[in-house]
Amino acid sequence: MKHLNIEVKARCADPDRIRAILKAKGADCRGTDRQRDTYFKVSGGRLKLREGLIENALVFYEREDIDGPKQSSVILFHTDRGSVLKDILSKAQGVLVVIDKTREIYFLENVKVHIDVVQGLGSFVEIEVMQTHAAADKDKLLAQCKQYLELFGVSEADLVPHSYSDLLAQKA
Repeated sequence: MKHLNIEVKARCADPDRIRAILKAKGADCRGTDRQRDTYFKVSGGRLKLREGLIENALVFYEREDIDGPKQSSVILFHTDRGSVLKDILSKAQGVLVVIDKTREIYFLENVKVHIDVVQGLGSFVEIEVMQTHAAADKDKLLAQCKQYLELFGVSEADLVPHSYSDLLAQKA
């Protein structure tokens, strides 16, 4: 499945506040997932295998590393838990970094919100405004993402331009 997202990541000092806002808006909580994302060495974009109790997928994505909302082109292949993909890709491409996190997953129509606690990095909130049909207007998706930034009270200083893989690699 290939689709376009407008997404943003920010440090989150008060996850309870975000949870309360989501609850008040009637968000659909899909649960809390313990996820392990294995990032593989690739020549362009990012390739990761997500292994969790709720979400399992091979994900290739390309996006700019800029503060604030950004366009992300995503190709997603749903996998089965415990598939041999990690072994194949580890041998063929090599592992770049492994991210361990606890992720709360919420949906509000075409908006997916994550509250993440990432081992070695801390707490974050992610907002993904997802394309729901082929003719989705990028500007409308961007405006929707900005509305959620305002709703959650995310400051410019909290915005994170990089993926968790880049952040963890920078710490090493």
